[in-house]
Amino acid sequence: HDVRLGKQVDPVKALVVVDEINDSVLRNPGALLSLGRIKQADTYTFQHCVSVCALLVSFSHALGLDATAVQEAGLGGLLHDLGKMLIPNEVLNKPGRLTQEEFTIMKSHAALSRKILEGTPGISETVIRIASEHHEKMGGCGYPSGLTGDQISRSGRMAAIVDVYDALTSNRVYHKGMEPSDALKKLLEWSGDHLDGELVQLFIRALGIYPVGSLVRLSNGKLAVVVEQQEDLLKPVVRVVYDAVHGYGLPPKDVRMDQFDFHIESFEEPADWGLDPLQFL
Repeated sequence: HDVRLGKQVDPVKALVVVDEINDSVLRNPGALLSLGRIKQADTYTFQHCVSVCALLVSFSHALGLDATAVQEAGLGGLLHDLGKMLIPNEVLNKPGRLTQEEFTIMKSHAALSRKILEGTPGISETVIRIASEHHEKMGGCGYPSGLTGDQISRSGRMAAIVDVYDALTSNRVYHKGMEPSDALKKLLEWSGDHLDGELVQLFIRALGIYPVGSLVRLSNGKLAVVVEQQEDLLKPVVRVVYDAVHGYGLPPKDVRMDQFDFHIESFEEPADWGLDPLQFL
């Protein structure tokens, strides 16, 4: 709102939000990561920024970064799309495919984000690079600067992965969000020319092979929602909610997969079963 009115960003206030998100991730990593799947189109940019912040904080912790680096990554995520506040609403919220001219206008948001943040006291170079580089691609076909490989900062490459993942799993007016498992497959497909393949692997490990909120089929014929990661990524904590063999719902019950001899057989499409995994989180 401040940017729309021509005011400066207040990084001190923003950092309070980042620190709260950081504390929440440390208390319960899975719960906040599912935040990114609960969006309304009219507040998409705001919620996307909050989600990217949370994901970058979690990703940074998984990489073992120090407290300052985690905080800067989170602030970069929170402010990475700031330039979109200067994009005309009819382009920003158009419910359908953009024309080439409109897409050119939309792409200018990364450079606008950099310009805003460079003129904001108290903003680090890491935050600025996350905002300006999250649409750069490893092969050089990204924007705004067409950077390649290591020309893109590590934080910028991390932000690119997180930004794509959150966009893929988000519901929009014209786009039904993918299930987390399908989005992770897309990240793997786009590794190389678009995304940093090594960082994609680390992101998947941070998120878990079975991301929180995924609907999975167990070898005992039950359907369950993943609710928490464990040290063994193949054996998360799940919430059993449905009997797929007999076709009826079950009272939700949490099960630690590492304490039982059955296993996860497959991901399931919630729509096929008329289930909404978010209702069980």
